[in-house]
Amino acid sequence: MVYAHKKERLTELLKLEAQGAIDLFFADECGFSLTPCLPYGWQPIGERYTIRSAKDWVTNLFGLLSRRGKLITYATSHSVTGQFIVECIDEVAERIDNPTVIVVDNAPWHTSAVVQSRQKVWAHKDLYLFFLPTYSPQLNSIEILWKKIKYEWLRAEDYTSVTTLKEAIFNIIRKYNEEFCID
Repeated sequence: MVYAHKKERLTELLKLEAQGAIDLFFADECGFSLTPCLPYGWQPIGERYTIRSAKDWVTNLFGLLSRRGKLITYATSHSVTGQFIVECIDEVAERIDNPTVIVVDNAPWHTSAVVQSRQKVWAHKDLYLFFLPTYSPQLNSIEILWKKIKYEWLRAEDYTSVTTLKEAIFNIIRKYNEEFCID
């Protein structure tokens, strides 16, 4: 029942966005480490390839993605917290020109007291959070972006060092909607 209601509300938000009445962003976090995300690989008979794998943490990204291809990201080398989310959304709130809705899941940092306490401030700036139903990542478009980055756009050679991986990640982010895009 909650899922159907939230999905219907999201459909209404998508219509408002299509009419130009609001700006709509899908937001979520993604963590990157030196452990590669390679779901499949092959090698010629008799040849052996290896891929370095390490637990070294590289970065966490908080991203906001519109269906029009606008991508805003914030990086941290620390754990994602409610305070980090507030700082990111505060910055977004200062730059908006139209009523804006940010679609988020129910991660603890999205529903934290510090985020909840800022919602009235953001509403005065015409920025609102829309919480997806639990366990519904398929409704959050930015999940496709994270999957593409990890499973398609990052190459095995990007995992050779923290520096190399960071450069590759931020290159993809910089070139999003030019060289790298999702439909």
